[in-house]
Amino acid sequence: MAVAHTEHPPFPAPPRERPRPVVIQGGMGVAVSGWRLAREVAQAGHLGVVSGTAMDAVLSRVLQDGDPGGHYRRALAHFPSPAMAGRVLEKYFVEGGKAPDAPYKPIPKLTLETARAGQELAVLGNFAEVWLAKEDLGTDAVVGINCLEKVQMATPTALLGAMLAGVDYVLMGAGIPREIPQLLRALAAGRPGSITADVAGGSIRRTVSVDPADLLGEDLPSLVRPDFLAIVSVDQLASYLHRDPDIRPDGFVVERPPAGGHSAPPRGKLQLDEGGEPVYGSRDEADLAKMAALGLPFWMAGAYGTPEQVAEALRAGAVGVQVGTLFALSLDSGLAAGARGQLLDQLRSGELTVRNDPRASPTGFPFKVATLEGSASQTEVYEARPRLCDLSYLRQPYEREDGEVGYRCASEPVHMYLKKGGTEEETRGRKCLCNGLMANIGLGQHRKDGYVEDILVTLGQDLAGAKELIKRYAHGWRAVHALQYLQEHLPGVRLAAV
Repeated sequence: MAVAHTEHPPFPAPPRERPRPVVIQGGMGVAVSGWRLAREVAQAGHLGVVSGTAMDAVLSRVLQDGDPGGHYRRALAHFPSPAMAGRVLEKYFVEGGKAPDAPYKPIPKLTLETARAGQELAVLGNFAEVWLAKEDLGTDAVVGINCLEKVQMATPTALLGAMLAGVDYVLMGAGIPREIPQLLRALAAGRPGSITADVAGGSIRRTVSVDPADLLGEDLPSLVRPDFLAIVSVDQLASYLHRDPDIRPDGFVVERPPAGGHSAPPRGKLQLDEGGEPVYGSRDEADLAKMAALGLPFWMAGAYGTPEQVAEALRAGAVGVQVGTLFALSLDSGLAAGARGQLLDQLRSGELTVRNDPRASPTGFPFKVATLEGSASQTEVYEARPRLCDLSYLRQPYEREDGEVGYRCASEPVHMYLKKGGTEEETRGRKCLCNGLMANIGLGQHRKDGYVEDILVTLGQDLAGAKELIKRYAHGWRAVHALQYLQEHLPGVRLAAV
């Protein structure tokens, strides 16, 4: 299927100093922080952030569902390479949508050298998400993209796609993102960009790369380097990244342990409380005076979802806060209506709990899981799931005995993981985050045998702000309501009526 190409002027170069909004809306899950949510936040004068995780799968599945509203097709009509957009539409778009119980088509898996078709799909997916968030907002509105350092094999193509859409900020945590500044500089110059790949047992350095000129050829426009915010948990990591200009970010998000999604494990020997959750202490808290002394802007995250906490962050020298849970639960997020409804029902009744599961993620990082009936958070529900790994975003590259690179995931079938040199201990308690997160947004896979993937929702553990908002808005709140609530204790902030 051909795609109509709409002529449009390139995004103008942003001012030398980008806006530093008080509120950063967190980049959550897979498309929970989707373009609609990011757009609402950016339009209100804050930093709206889209998730850069698994956007190749999101784009392919939305197109197979018929692209309701035509939004992704509208974005792809503005992509600089009509031929590339046309190839993806030809392969995945289904007029009127596939049958509800039909499986989604598989997409190319990530490797150190992802197939060209997979690279194109990823570039287009991230382009479309950022383009839709920024559409017709003007240069004063800022949009960011959040990626995970752990998902290295997706990073170069995701950031290229986002930059082609004029993304203003890149945010990254779940690791040490020391090579992202040089990657952004290379892509902005139109040169191939690479990052080092963590290969278990690797004896030689291996990289993951993307070549903008090779992918787009003469269609490659000029690109502008976005600002980069490194998500860190302690001031020591911030100091390390600040020390060298080559790896220095433009600012930091200081994320405390209660934040949703993946979080850094406790420093030192892992200890669990009576509920089986990691125990954090003073060593896991950043020294905010040292953060301020670095001289770069920083935002606080993890239990900063109330007006009192926002004011506290500013008094400590922060520019503002990053907040996830209030926006994840808002009516503008990408959560499927059923999942959001169940979460809000539990929030109203005071029964909503979020567990920091040290085993759920195959990455080895603790992962926050909302306890919901009938979801993969329940042991009996998850154990009934056929164990498989087909989306494979969290696969770990490893060096085989023959020197070649293989790929394994602690959530894949145990016998396959053991065959690839893993241990049985590493597989215990691991869950398939990839498929669960896709189910959260209504894009869960329907297997040929009739099995349908269950949801697996992540939220932050601090629910104080959400409990207050559900009192005020019994049927749910919008992103703008959350923004107004967060700023209630800030002097000089005029809150518009909605």
